[in-house]
Amino acid sequence: MRPALVRAAIANAEAAGFEHSSGDATGRLLAVLAASKPGGRLGESGTGYGVGAAWLVAGMAAGARLTTVEWDVERARAARALFADDPRVTVLTGDWTALREHGPFDLLFCDGGGKRDDPDGVVGLLAPGGVLVLDDFVPATTWPPRYAGEVDVLRMRYLTHAQLTATEVQVAPDMAVVVGVRSVADGGGLGRNDSGT
Repeated sequence: MRPALVRAAIANAEAAGFEHSSGDATGRLLAVLAASKPGGRLGESGTGYGVGAAWLVAGMAAGARLTTVEWDVERARAARALFADDPRVTVLTGDWTALREHGPFDLLFCDGGGKRDDPDGVVGLLAPGGVLVLDDFVPATTWPPRYAGEVDVLRMRYLTHAQLTATEVQVAPDMAVVVGVRSVADGGGLGRNDSGT
């Protein structure tokens, strides 16, 4: 069942013809992970109309805070209005790098800028032990993972990142996310593909 804020965000996105919102399976995972950080600092790159943020809010405790950023002025305005009654949520208008002033994050959903152009910068937004979620991947059945017949270089970058212990999680038959935890000590974790595959 979709929470009321999620339904409202989806309605806004559909009314605007925006087709890049997070799916329900990813959203439920976001809510669970948000619930695991009761006093946490949460971040999101790529607010859109606020669907992913609404799922995060669905799992957030009273002591948690969410900062989300959207480069499109109209989408950011709509998301800001959606969360106007929740002081735990801050919606920024701008580039993903605006999150640097609000981190480090205990949970970061990277659904927009940074994911492709600066993986190290994205990982750098995490606090030690912080969780990173990246969506919009086709489930992999091979190692290394492939997309369109080629090695998926972007996915490999995160799955083998020296500062992450990361894995792919299939959330729907046609959708996977990469979930990683930033190591507490530099160079820790499974970042050298100790996945056993």
